Amino acid sequence: MRALKFLLQKELRQISRDPAIFRILFIMPMVQLLILPLAADYEIKNINLGVVDHDHTEYSRKLVSKIISSGYFRLKDYSATFPQGLHAIEQDKTDLILEIPAQFERALVKENEATLLVAVNAINGVKAGLGGAYIQSIIQNYNQDVRMQWIQFPRFDPQPTIEVASSNWYNPNMNYRLFMVPGILVMLVTMIGSTFAANNIVREKEKGTIEQINVSPIKKTQFILGKLIPFWMLAIAELTIGLIIARLVYGIIPLGHYITIYIFATIYLLAILGLGLLMSTYAQTQQQSMLVSFFVTMIFNLLSGLYTPIESMPYWAQIITRLNPVSYFIDVMRLVVLKGSGLADIKYQILALLGFAVFFNTWAIINYKKRSG
Repeated sequence: MRALKFLLQKELRQISRDPAIFRILFIMPMVQLLILPLAADYEIKNINLGVVDHDHTEYSRKLVSKIISSGYFRLKDYSATFPQGLHAIEQDKTDLILEIPAQFERALVKENEATLLVAVNAINGVKAGLGGAYIQSIIQNYNQDVRMQWIQFPRFDPQPTIEVASSNWYNPNMNYRLFMVPGILVMLVTMIGSTFAANNIVREKEKGTIEQINVSPIKKTQFILGKLIPFWMLAIAELTIGLIIARLVYGIIPLGHYITIYIFATIYLLAILGLGLLMSTYAQTQQQSMLVSFFVTMIFNLLSGLYTPIESMPYWAQIITRLNPVSYFIDVMRLVVLKGSGLADIKYQILALLGFAVFFNTWAIINYKKRSG
């Protein structure tokens, strides 16, 4: 225990003597937490719309007005012909063309149906898909409004309608930041924890102090714990500051208990810091450890469900996410914050993270012994 206490004192003193570490650990992630939730939003707005109106009637003008007033579209081009409208797309002035044919109003009134053409710039697949879905929904709503007006006339027989009453569970106001902020906080804690842990042992190698530690009576397990615990404490402190910012800036108050988050975060950080220390035992320079840590962390974040739902990934990617500790923590954060889940509800994730923690730290201890013992 005395040896472990000595190592902890040594690590904490080294950290306190380097002011850059505190800036990187706390200031940079907090700035990111303030900026990223404002930019990371799946909702697409300000879609540039081009209109080709061959009808020029009251019905066509009302349709265009309804689309613009939705708040999702901006009228950027009003062309006389479709080739002119397509040219606006080619010049990136518009993202979508709505072509209203001649006799649109006449066909809608007399024949009870009319055809519209929607051409979408699909270079950005997400924007194209959502933009097409938005305008289709608006057109359907416009069609329903027209039919409701016609039902008032005696020559049309009223048709039965089905009304759907919906309720939004767990996120009643559909606040996207409630969904993104917990995941972004996990990503920041992961990046800081894994990166600094990955540089830890390598820094001792570059300074030449690793040989002194190897000939000392300090055990390998004590050495790994001495490297892991200080950054575990700093990561917990960073998580605390992140939760405070989430509450004060975004008004995010978990429905569950904070203690549930901290218990799971303790286990998660043991796993992710163990992974960082494992990478540190293989690397010979800090540059190597930084590159490997960045590569692994990037894959973990992209396959975590933070930006893309895991269910929409290919089957092989869904299998990989089961081996990704980050995906478990993001899932737990959202469960606790949005649903108020307790420890009993996340027991599967806890068992999985315990397995990761034991596996990575055991491997780090064994590998360090092989290379340095």
